[in-house]
Amino acid sequence: MTRWQRFSLSPRLVDWSIFALLAIELGSGLLSLVTGRPGGQVVFVLHGIVGLCLCVLVFEKLRRVRKRVTRRAAWDRATPVSVLLAIVTLGALGSGIAWVLGGSLALGPWGLLNLHIGLGLVLIVVVAVHLRHRWRPPQRRDLDGRRTVISYLVLVGAGALTWRLQAVFNGLLKTAGAERRFTGSREEGSNEGNDFPMTSWVADDPEPIAIDDWELTVTGEVKRDLAFAYDEINPQESATEGVENGRESDPSETLRATLDCTSGWYSVHDWRGVRVGDLLDQADATESARWVSFRSVTGYRWSLPIEEARGALLATHVGDERLTHGHGAPLRLVAPGRRGFQWVKWVTTVEVRERRDPGQWLAVFVSGFDEE
Repeated sequence: MTRWQRFSLSPRLVDWSIFALLAIELGSGLLSLVTGRPGGQVVFVLHGIVGLCLCVLVFEKLRRVRKRVTRRAAWDRATPVSVLLAIVTLGALGSGIAWVLGGSLALGPWGLLNLHIGLGLVLIVVVAVHLRHRWRPPQRRDLDGRRTVISYLVLVGAGALTWRLQAVFNGLLKTAGAERRFTGSREEGSNEGNDFPMTSWVADDPEPIAIDDWELTVTGEVKRDLAFAYDEINPQESATEGVENGRESDPSETLRATLDCTSGWYSVHDWRGVRVGDLLDQADATESARWVSFRSVTGYRWSLPIEEARGALLATHVGDERLTHGHGAPLRLVAPGRRGFQWVKWVTTVEVRERRDPGQWLAVFVSGFDEE
């Protein structure tokens, strides 16, 4: 028995280990999309280590089946699905590794990390079809007690060590991957006003909003419904008016926060606008209020727990510049610790609720499609 065979798993156990690691990888990948606080860093570390372990098992699987795949006579009706699964898996793993090592790729409005996420989502479908044809549960004889445990320990240890070494490699070569945030995102356009990337979710692409026709409403579990025109909520206008009336104080709120987009970039700015907590106090939120939903002109929306929402900002300015349409003017949500797609653009309604808005997940996928 060779040294490699001493640590190798049985073929069926390799298959099910790949399935288990894919499940962890897909789960951690989806969770990472809504994780923006440093305390959630473990999700990203887990995603990286599991991905490297998966590389080892996938190549072991391909080594084992290569003859069966290269001989067309050995194909059955499930083989094309298996080949597709291998291609998508290698694409997802390769694009993730390339991103970590500083790679980039322009695919229209999308990039390399978008490709990685897209291939991961495709994997869910392909794996489901593959299992329908290749369902073979592991047997007791596939488990070899001590050798199996040692094999998994070696696999995980190698994955963890490689994950740690990539940071050293990136640092030595000064690649773009060396300056990544814990989420994997790279810095772009910090402290430069509106000069940072413009991205929108799914079909959100409204026409520029006429300031004179725009209105912000605060409604729901409040004792007083409120409505504000732009000149009533714009801190720049309020500050100018205050100086003209002999007051030197600027009534606007400023919040320094990091916008971390799931497309793979982040940008740090001083945002100016209206504190959500001030709006809730003016509207006098009821005791039953637990959630606050922020709704866009496109139908897109997202909810925050009310205590978190109180610390959020509805911004009209980024740095010293009024927000441009592409960045959500007249008003966008600034939610520290949340990912970019949760920072709702073109906000028109703040709805205070007893329960979390269940329709927000549907809105994530259909918002913008019903626009004229």
